[in-house]
Amino acid sequence: MKLDVLALGAHPDDVEMSCSGTLLAAVAIGKKVGIVDFTRGELGTRGTPEIRAAEAVAAGQILQLSVRENLGLPDGFFKNDREHQLPLIAAIRRYQPEVVLCNAISDRHPDHGRGAQLATEACFLSGLRMIETLGKDGQPQAAWRPKHVYHYIQDRQIPADFVVDITPHWAGKWASINAYGTQFFNANADPTAPATYLSGQTFAHFMEARAREFGHLIGAEFGEGFTVERPIGVREIGDLI
Repeated sequence: MKLDVLALGAHPDDVEMSCSGTLLAAVAIGKKVGIVDFTRGELGTRGTPEIRAAEAVAAGQILQLSVRENLGLPDGFFKNDREHQLPLIAAIRRYQPEVVLCNAISDRHPDHGRGAQLATEACFLSGLRMIETLGKDGQPQAAWRPKHVYHYIQDRQIPADFVVDITPHWAGKWASINAYGTQFFNANADPTAPATYLSGQTFAHFMEARAREFGHLIGAEFGEGFTVERPIGVREIGDLI
C-alpha cells in the first residue's frame, strides 16, 4: 500500500500528541496516511502493552488511517544501528511515502531524539538499492527514499520552521489523544493508578496551549509545528501564508 504521508513515533501516542491534526488535514484532501510505531510503550507506568495497543487502534480509527503497524522495538533501549534500522527500512519501502513525519530532534524523553535519528538515517538508507530487505510476502523490496522528512515538536519547545493550521481538525486531534485513556487525563480512569507526568489536567492544558501558541504564530486558532532537515522550496511566493 503506497502512502502519501507516513508518521513515525517512538511510542504509541507520540504521533497523536504532536502531528495528528496534520494527518487529519491530509486525509481531508484525499491523501493516504499511516503510522508506524517503533515500540509498544511497554515501559509506560500506566496500563499495559495490550491496552496501549487497543488504544492505538481506536486512535487510528479516529484519524482514518490507511494502515498502522508496530515494529516491536524495545521501549527505552532501541538504538540507531543496523539491527533497528532494517525493520524500519522495510516499513518505509513497504509504504513508499512521499512525506515522513517523525520524532523531535531532541526532547525530554531520550527515545524521542534517538527515534528522530533512527528515522532520518533509515529514510536515507531506504534509498540505497544495495541494502536488501524482504517484504511480508518474502519477496525482495525495491529501494525507496521519501522526498521530505519533517520532525514534529513534542514536549520541549523548539522553534518551528513551519506551522500547519489544524484549526478545522482540532476536535479530531483531541479525540485521538483521548483514545489513550490510560495515559492522559481521564476523569473515569482508575483512581488507584499512579500519577504520571502525562496523566494530570496540567499536561492536558499544556497540549492545548502549545497548539494555540503554534496557531497564533500563523494567525490561526490551532497549529502544529515542525522542523526541517533542509530548506523548503516554494514555486510561488503566494504559497506562503
